[in-house]
Amino acid sequence: MSILRVATYNIHKGVQGLGPARRLEIHNLGHAVEQFDADIVCLQEVRRHHRKLEKQFTRWPDLDQAGYLSPEGYESVYRTNAVTRHGEHGNALLSRWPVLGTGHADVSDHRFEQRGLLHVELLVENTPVHVVVVHLGLIHASRSRQVQRLGEYLARELPAGAPLIVAGDFNDWGAQLLRPMACLDLHTFDGIRLPTYPSRLPLLHLDRIFVRGLRPVSAHVPHGRAWARMSDHLPLIAELEL
Repeated sequence: MSILRVATYNIHKGVQGLGPARRLEIHNLGHAVEQFDADIVCLQEVRRHHRKLEKQFTRWPDLDQAGYLSPEGYESVYRTNAVTRHGEHGNALLSRWPVLGTGHADVSDHRFEQRGLLHVELLVENTPVHVVVVHLGLIHASRSRQVQRLGEYLARELPAGAPLIVAGDFNDWGAQLLRPMACLDLHTFDGIRLPTYPSRLPLLHLDRIFVRGLRPVSAHVPHGRAWARMSDHLPLIAELEL
């Protein structure tokens, strides 16, 4: 059986700190993504551009962040979720396997939070595998409605029985979405709690990987001072059996 290594990571737009202490971490994040050695990397809070920060940091990459973080030989897919005064950001997927198709759905629940789903179909050893990258809202009622819209999107856009991975930042600190996700036949690692937030003292399991038609094998969260500096989240890395 084939083993897929999948990572999900909220990169906090490649910048950490506030005011004069603000620092650019996108270069360190590039090394981190290479260390994952993952077949699929799901990223949230990825910038396409930001006119103000591009002027502030002289080492701002020429590429958009998805393209910059993509290791050699990978394909990158990015879709915008939020448009702001100086730029835009959204979800991205980096893949070692060929991309067959992409989709996007706006699941914003109110005007103060712009949220979206990034859907990518991959060809993994001659098998189509669907991946949906999510970043859900800060309010539980919004998250519940967004999971409902996720279910509607999957029923509309995916073939029945197709292998599926849904990964990202669910902002679900109370694990209240496990049951509605199970109603979509999406399951995660039973009984394993892997806190990813805040990165300096992780207490909350906000980042998750759900699957349908694949078997969870193992999962872990890397720790250490370098990981705590790069983002306010830690990455979650899992191995799945196809």
